[in-house]
Amino acid sequence: MIKTAVIGYGQSASIYHLPFIDSLPEFELVAIHTSRPERVERDWPDVRVYTDVDEMLKESGARLVVITAPNEVHYELGRKALSLGLHVVMENPAVTQLHQGSELMRLAETSRLCLIPFHNRRWDSDFLTIKRLLTEGKVGPVHAFESHFDRFRPTPEGQEDQPGVGAGSWFDLGGHLVDQTLELFGKPLSVTGRCLSQRPGSDVTDYFHVQLHYADKEVVLHSSSYHPGPTLRFKLQGERGCYIKRGFDPQEERLRDGIVPGSPYLAKEAESDYGVFYSDGEPEVIVSEVGGYRHFYEGTARAIRGEGPLPVTIRDALNGLNIINLAEKSSREGKTLPVPDVHY
Repeated sequence: MIKTAVIGYGQSASIYHLPFIDSLPEFELVAIHTSRPERVERDWPDVRVYTDVDEMLKESGARLVVITAPNEVHYELGRKALSLGLHVVMENPAVTQLHQGSELMRLAETSRLCLIPFHNRRWDSDFLTIKRLLTEGKVGPVHAFESHFDRFRPTPEGQEDQPGVGAGSWFDLGGHLVDQTLELFGKPLSVTGRCLSQRPGSDVTDYFHVQLHYADKEVVLHSSSYHPGPTLRFKLQGERGCYIKRGFDPQEERLRDGIVPGSPYLAKEAESDYGVFYSDGEPEVIVSEVGGYRHFYEGTARAIRGEGPLPVTIRDALNGLNIINLAEKSSREGKTLPVPDVHY
């Protein structure tokens, strides 16, 4: 078993990480770092709690450290853990600056350690369905793709709404949408971004509309904080038709409701949430793939044991961060910017 420590005890740790670390036989949860130890002691009475992160890294006996602290401290915590010979999983975004990621990547490679960004939405059911449709050629050559993540949050709330480096929905949600798009289509030629603070009292990006321009297709990544009710998630348009998917992958909501990771119900979408393929013929309901965030941690365990590749690489995260930074710059300058080749 891989002894694992978690830094941070907010929503990310509670929903996306701890349930899987606790339930998968490959891992043993040995420590949690937090500034509010009473909560951890109540929820995890058998796990040692630390309020000093350096003490935890040195004394807990962990081989793997999962970093869920605020984005602006990811780099420093990751550097400390790698320097002590520990494998690291870093919550999205892994880092906020390209040079930080390059340094951590070299440190991990030199030390033969695993450094893994937590891009769990590669295992969303609807995204896996998109990948299947592309592999099958269902829509034909693709010419347009939209990826939306709209919510109704008219009042700033939560960690992502706190001002700071790497804060806001473009770094948080946008990071996942960018990663998924690069997985599907690779690096775009150029980027046009609109990253705005629309809500009263908001000091971070809470609306984005970003276009990624390819030689043969256009991609739109979009999020608004003023969208209650049913939402568009994906629109994939090709020469044979169009696939439209509404609603969100069910795993986050079900994890919040206490559904355990081992349940076959966790990642299986309801039939009413399946997407539809439209063409010249009758609309066709497309059965969604069954996702599963557990696949990220199973892949992490294999990588640490030397039995498989990293489920996500830090280079993947830096390629996405390059797009994130360019979109913000495009928004500030009001112009389309080319995407250069970046050497890390």
